[in-house]
Amino acid sequence: MTKIKHSITALALSLTGICAQAQTEIQWWHSMGGALGEWVNDLAKDFNASQKDYKIVPTFKGSYDESMTAAIAAYRAGNAPHILQVFEVGTATMMASKGAVVPVGKVMTDAGLKFDQSAYVPAVAGYYTAPNGQMLSFPFNSSTPVFHYNKDAFKAAGLDAEKPPTTWPEVALAAAKLKASGHKCPFTTSWISWTQLESFSAWHNTEFATKGNGMRGMDARLSFNTPLHVRHIENLANMAKQGLFIYKGRGNAADATFVSGECAMATGSSALYGSVVRNGKFGYGIGTLPYYPDVNGAPQNTVIGGASLWVMSGKKAPEYKGVAQFFAHLSKDSVAAASHQRTGYLPVTKSSFEVTEKSGFYKKNPGTDVSVTQMIRKTTDKSRGVRLGNFVQIRTIVDEELEGVWSGKKQPKEALDIAIKRGNEQLERFEKANK
Repeated sequence: MTKIKHSITALALSLTGICAQAQTEIQWWHSMGGALGEWVNDLAKDFNASQKDYKIVPTFKGSYDESMTAAIAAYRAGNAPHILQVFEVGTATMMASKGAVVPVGKVMTDAGLKFDQSAYVPAVAGYYTAPNGQMLSFPFNSSTPVFHYNKDAFKAAGLDAEKPPTTWPEVALAAAKLKASGHKCPFTTSWISWTQLESFSAWHNTEFATKGNGMRGMDARLSFNTPLHVRHIENLANMAKQGLFIYKGRGNAADATFVSGECAMATGSSALYGSVVRNGKFGYGIGTLPYYPDVNGAPQNTVIGGASLWVMSGKKAPEYKGVAQFFAHLSKDSVAAASHQRTGYLPVTKSSFEVTEKSGFYKKNPGTDVSVTQMIRKTTDKSRGVRLGNFVQIRTIVDEELEGVWSGKKQPKEALDIAIKRGNEQLERFEKANK
């Protein structure tokens, strides 16, 4: 009897092992840290618990730059992940990587799943769609720049905490009052190029680069040294001299200074919402990106930020089916709406926006719909987004040149002219390499 029991136990263990082996693992490399990293892990955990055939394995690979570099090296070595999160700046590079990726639409239809591109938020899906109309990547965590402000600091400065500044002249006036009330960092910004040049341009229906900001061809060239752009950088430079604008560094370095309460106003990603709600200890408000009221056509719409999910080539058919199932899971109204509400990223689909609106979330959390309303306005050729080759390098050039302005070593016009010259060299290099 004991032998029979041992045999049955052994058989059960053997079957368990076979079942475990039958589960297909899907590797997902991402760049989400902190609260957003927890969100990514929860998404994987929920999907894994919803079925038994596939297991999503999320792996944090550092910053967007680091993750993309690691993935390129892994692809060349033949061990790339199945899914790679790539920030919007890398979109043109990924589109030009012939043979390295599989279009998301193809992944979904090959798996026998319904895939309707029109279900996704147009301003978001359009950015990741090729000229032939094929959607290339999954619009996972899309953001747009908004205006964040500290309501407690506003009250202390005698400002109306329920009325954030909507124009740049109003921002300067509010910053002066905040400084007078003792605030050492009245205004700051993250992602200088994205917030103060790229989205600034679209918001004012002005080109950042020719050829529809690169959407119509790789022969686009930078054009952000117009009188409007120069005027804006001059205004920010004057604010910096007066201690009204405090530059806190490249990328999203400024985000932490807003969350901590050190800086009272900030332009940055709508996805900062999750961190402020979790870690901020002050009354929090969200407003639209400021604009210049004397500019015709302003405000128009802001441009996309954040990242999308790209499917790497060279994998087995069952693995692609797992990827497709995971993307279908992320597209469910309940999942997409919950992600939008938790993080501040834009809703992936139009219906998830409607679900969120009907739930009363926007009424209970004023300002959380700002990112959506800024993006769903009708776009123009000048405001659809910015899609350029070697964009990572171009943003670094912009950072370098404008840092000369904030430190008082360069004039705004000079810095913008040099940034364009250096940036165009990068565009020419990219165009030659991809002819």
